[in-house]
This record gives sequence, C-alpha cells and structure tokens, in this order.
Amino acid sequence: MRLAAAIEGRLAEMLAADLAAAERAVTAGLREASGGLKTELRGQITGAGLGQRLARTWRSEIYPKGGRSIRAAGLVWSKAPDIVGLYEEGAVIRSRHGLFLAIPTQAAGRYGDGGQKITPGGWERRTGLILRLIYRRRGPSLLVADNARISKRGLATANRGRRGDAGFTRLAGRTTVPVFILVPQVRVKKRLDVAGAARAWQGRLPSLILRHWKEL
Repeated sequence: MRLAAAIEGRLAEMLAADLAAAERAVTAGLREASGGLKTELRGQITGAGLGQRLARTWRSEIYPKGGRSIRAAGLVWSKAPDIVGLYEEGAVIRSRHGLFLAIPTQAAGRYGDGGQKITPGGWERRTGLILRLIYRRRGPSLLVADNARISKRGLATANRGRRGDAGFTRLAGRTTVPVFILVPQVRVKKRLDVAGAARAWQGRLPSLILRHWKEL
C-alpha cells in the first residue's frame, strides 16, 4: 500500500509539473503571437502612410491577466475600429449633410476646437474669417479665404495689418488662400489586411507553443 501511494504521489507530481509546463508554454506562445500580430498590424498602417497615431491604436492583452493557463486567450484590438475597418475594406464616402465633402488643405490645419478634425465652420470660428465658395464645373470647387496671409507654420490666418508711421494700416502679404477643397465623394482604397495577418499568426501559434515548451 505504501508503494502504491508513493507511485500515485509521484504520478501526481509529474502530472502537476506537466500541467504547469503546458500552462507556461501556452501562455508564452499566445503572448508572442499576440505581440507579433500587434506589431505587424502597426507596421501595415505606417507602411500604408496612415501615420504613427493610428498605428498606436493597436493593443494586445493576454488573459488571465498576470497569470498562466492552459486555456489562456489573447486579444488584439484597435481603439479606432471604424477607421481601421474603413482602410481594411475600402469604401466610398459621401457627405451626409450636403453636396460636398470639405477636404482641408495644408493652410486649414488638421484640428479645430477640442482637438476635433477641422471643419469649415470650426475654421471660421478659429480665425474670424468668412470662407467664400468658388464653384468650378471642371475640377473640385473651393472654399477660399480673402484678405488672408500664410503664417510661418503654413496656416492661413487673418491679415490684421500693421500700423504705419502715419497711423495708416498696411496689409502685407494679403492674398486669397484655398482653405478647403470640395468634392462630391472620396473613394478609399483597401490598404490593410487585418484578417490575413490574424490568420497567419493563428497558424503559427502551435509551433510557438511547442517551441516554448521545449525551452522549459
């Protein structure tokens, strides 16, 4: 009886050791796969010229947090799913409130009130200038600012002028600046392959788990 109990105890220890090894290998493999997928998706975004800001919206997490499990799970997600989905699937964007989409030029800047993307109304509030429509049959129409100037940062601003010696206001560099380009629609081409990257890393997962198991 003592021998049987000793054997059972030894088997239990071996099984517990094997289970712990499996938990470590599965968790480590998932962590590597999740991190690799996140890095690849960030690289897709920067490679497509969509910028670091959007790339950094990708996150990854392993569950259970801070622990190991043979049933561990990895999650990779973006904090900007709508934008990522747009570039993954492609789409035609049309205005919901009018005939045109207003595309800001460099002179408009990128952001308006509260860090939101700049709009014609937001730009007028920021600068105090009124935009004027120039309609063109061929080519895009324009919203322009009259009596404006270009700042050192390349932004269109109000040309307030300077006081001369005789008290007269002199307007230096006064010009009409295109601030927004008006187009009926914008076609966004597919530029990302999130699903393909996810399938590729899922396919690598068994070999990653096995590799971590051998390293134990």
